[in-house]
Amino acid sequence: MEQLMRNFFLFLSKNKTLTKLAKKYGFKFGASRFVAGVDIDHASRKIKEINEDGFVVTVDHLGEFIDNEQEARESADECIHAIKTIDEKGLKSEMSLKLTSMGLDISEELVMENLRKILEAGKKHNVTVTIDMEDYERCEKTLDIFKELRKEYENVGTVLQAYLYRTEEDLQDLNEFDPYLRLVKGAYKESAEVAFPDKKDVDENYKKLIKLNLLNRNYTAIGTHDDDIIDYVKQLEKEHNLSRDQFEFQMLFGIRIELQNKLLNEGYKMRVYVPYGDDWFGYNMRRLAERPANVMFVLKGIFKK
Repeated sequence: MEQLMRNFFLFLSKNKTLTKLAKKYGFKFGASRFVAGVDIDHASRKIKEINEDGFVVTVDHLGEFIDNEQEARESADECIHAIKTIDEKGLKSEMSLKLTSMGLDISEELVMENLRKILEAGKKHNVTVTIDMEDYERCEKTLDIFKELRKEYENVGTVLQAYLYRTEEDLQDLNEFDPYLRLVKGAYKESAEVAFPDKKDVDENYKKLIKLNLLNRNYTAIGTHDDDIIDYVKQLEKEHNLSRDQFEFQMLFGIRIELQNKLLNEGYKMRVYVPYGDDWFGYNMRRLAERPANVMFVLKGIFKK
């Protein structure tokens, strides 16, 4: 049943008609529970509140699979504007972005030009930028781009997905770059040829990757809402006398707020992934696919007055 629900939400995430309707009506029907606003000015108010509660943030301007140069450049300009806003308003926030929104599917020259502009802005305003991982087809390109940029910039990180067979090798390969990595399970639909089809195997690989990266002494962001994974990290912390300066937990805005507060109160660094923009529908559907238990959270958000 869980796999059926996962496939269903992934199907919805690619539906252009629903995406168009969601852009028009979404914030009237509960999207604001999971998306901080239509623009960075709206989002910055929410980020400020989150910071005041003791959390740090990574902010994401929603949008992906852009197929024309103008939109890619506009997306890059928006990221730069967000970085400047973070600095000007004194927000405790990083920036996350997707390469397909920067022109990855258009040309390598365009995506690299956009990324360098963004990272220069991040360097100037002391904002770290994380390159989100997308589907398997774009994994190799994403890692190649990260490696190239990591040679030039310290303020860049990326994401690895535990459901891919290749990820353990990728993690070891990145070790020489002293990487800042967010480790997640993965939320795109992939074939059994490239990804573990069973949840238990994904979970076990996820634990293995977390342990490897922590013992490699690389900074590790654990992006999860899974109690079992969180307990495993706490166990590793005790067994290997890990410093809490070496890792953080990351969770999505609006999901498992009580757990976020619990970890914060226990003294862990807790970062909230805060998206903004009107292109929210595909993002939400993939989050549901990643964890179908989130369905009730979304339904409550939609029907709550």
